[in-house]
Amino acid sequence: MKATGKHYLDKNVYDAAIARLHAVFDNFERVCVAFSGGKDSTVLLHLALEVARQRKRTPVHAFLLDLEGQYRTTIDHVAQMFSIPDVKPWWVCLPINLRNASSATQPYWCAWEPGREADWVRSLPDHPSVISSQDYFPFYRYRMEFEEFVPAFDEWMAEQGSMAFLVGIRADESLNRYRAVRKREQIKKAAFHGISWSSRHSATGSSVSFYPIYDWHFGDIWRYIHVHRLPYNRLYDYMYQTGMPFSQMRICQPFGDDQRKGLDLFHKIEPDTWFRIVRRVEGANYAARYSRQKFLGYRGGVGLPPTFTTWKQYCEFLLLTLPASMRCIYERRLQVFIHWWERHGYTLDNWPDAGEPSLENKKQQPSWRRVAVSILKLDLARSLSFGYAKQDADILVGTDMEWKSSIRSIDCG
Repeated sequence: MKATGKHYLDKNVYDAAIARLHAVFDNFERVCVAFSGGKDSTVLLHLALEVARQRKRTPVHAFLLDLEGQYRTTIDHVAQMFSIPDVKPWWVCLPINLRNASSATQPYWCAWEPGREADWVRSLPDHPSVISSQDYFPFYRYRMEFEEFVPAFDEWMAEQGSMAFLVGIRADESLNRYRAVRKREQIKKAAFHGISWSSRHSATGSSVSFYPIYDWHFGDIWRYIHVHRLPYNRLYDYMYQTGMPFSQMRICQPFGDDQRKGLDLFHKIEPDTWFRIVRRVEGANYAARYSRQKFLGYRGGVGLPPTFTTWKQYCEFLLLTLPASMRCIYERRLQVFIHWWERHGYTLDNWPDAGEPSLENKKQQPSWRRVAVSILKLDLARSLSFGYAKQDADILVGTDMEWKSSIRSIDCG
């Protein structure tokens, strides 16, 4: 019988992580930590330095893709960590395309956009490791997607010589992250030498990522920081003072589909930064005010407005309110959604208008209410189990960056 679930080892998570890192150093000439300024990547960088110093294998590389619209407190911590002598930092500040779930008319925005320097949330960091020239990386193109840049950077670095990439994913941080680690166990052929806490960006790619602290808990992270008296991002202290639950404390791009729910903290923690964000990113103030409200599908769901008799009717109305480019995305993805459920026993004629909430929440049943909530959230059908697709991003941004002026020419295909 195939084993499932969690299996506990006869060692603590610190010893297990150190052993994993020694295995990584055994197989690779260089090591690079994906650094965000958060607690997990901070601990992972310190652990890697600990092992590298033991083995006289410094420096340890550290990579940060700076997204401009971030807390000043986070950037101060990044500068502190990137000034450690045994760290070789890669602080990338390039025009990168980013998801903006705060707006239907500007669903993507460009960090470090040339020509808008006066509107930037903050100036380029004053640090010798900052890379801001668009000619630096041979693979870079203007307004690359975040999801494109990171694997391309990893592959480029791996081509310069044997390099392992360390990622601070922890399985208990979210169900999706637990599933990601669990999936690696089940698809060992995609991992490095059958190591379940590893992955490759592609079947033939030379870039290999490892997750040495995947089994650490929240308390393990903070215990390690406390025992070793290590510097950490003080933003967590400020988040705690606002009453934010530990499970929601994230250091990441603040305008994504899930992350926008924390935008209201900016004006509490760093009001000066918040003032510049409102000027810089369309819809930020709207998201801060309303992204947790019931009428947008949060906190127990949304009710059918009294002017509509069915959720299907409401969906048709909501689609018509979207800009043509975003409506194009939803219509295409809705067709895929419909065909998938047809193959799994739910023809469109048999869709419930509003299904069983428990089944809808587990994504085990289609309904017109599910579709309506996705449109209300402006999540590009993410809540209907769709992920990022370059084809859709190109439509929303436009290859000439002027999609608004030629919106009628878009072919939904």
